[in-house]
Amino acid sequence: MDESSKIGVLGASSFVGECVIQRLRTKCRHIVAFSRSPHDGKIESDVTWMQLPLSVAGSREVPPIKDWVSVAPIWALPQYFSMIEACGARRMVVLSSTSLLAKKDSPDQSEQALAQGLHAGEQALRIWAEAREVEWVILRPTLIYGYGQDKNVTEILCFIRRWGFFPLLGRADGLRQPVHVEDVAIACVSALTVPAAGNRIYTLSGGETLSYREMVCRVFAAIGKCPHLVTVPRRIFRLAVMALRLLPRYRNWTTEMAERMNRDLVFDHSDAVRDLGFSPRPFQLVREDLLI
Repeated sequence: MDESSKIGVLGASSFVGECVIQRLRTKCRHIVAFSRSPHDGKIESDVTWMQLPLSVAGSREVPPIKDWVSVAPIWALPQYFSMIEACGARRMVVLSSTSLLAKKDSPDQSEQALAQGLHAGEQALRIWAEAREVEWVILRPTLIYGYGQDKNVTEILCFIRRWGFFPLLGRADGLRQPVHVEDVAIACVSALTVPAAGNRIYTLSGGETLSYREMVCRVFAAIGKCPHLVTVPRRIFRLAVMALRLLPRYRNWTTEMAERMNRDLVFDHSDAVRDLGFSPRPFQLVREDLLI
């Protein structure tokens, strides 16, 4: 096989990575899939799986790869730079997040740390790539959802199914642009080959702008339930979050997450439309998105 047809995918076993691989298959490209999780051993003619971290012997087995897509956490990417360089990389498409902008001034320390990690990862990529004349493309999606594997809409869905209602802080009229994982994957693959995308940052926001309240109502509708929304005063909400965090499933919930229900998180994706042919779908959950 022509070495130029190979594409490296970091974070291949993530739900975004799985969608990227399926999309690449339609392009008849051979995928070298890198993941920290062990593969199930199934032999696939168009995918070669490699588990990270690679041993010395394993590193020698990595073929030349010019094109790369990384959907792994961007702050973890620098540890793989030497391997990627040794493979002869010429273009890297890397997933970041609009959380870099939305959470940089958050009063919550864990959210500040996330934003700082995203910023540091982007800076490290640009410095490394430009020093080696490797083209980079950074994609910043908004709230990703799809196939019941995300940590956003699926968390809302699970809460509704378990408790029968959903709590909202105040009017919950902050605007959102949920983006489907398939649309993110399509943009990743497009960014590999579009010349104009080299050394640029693109926002990937969803095809519909709606309030947080309406987004929750759509989740109720998707499972055939009438919306049961409970408006909770700020003081009570804080106490409720503290109590919920005692449960393992909700340990990452914060009061700042609730405060953002009333803040607009809207980002322009017109550059991605122009250069990548990005055409995100409206926020309509289908049966496959509810498989949890």
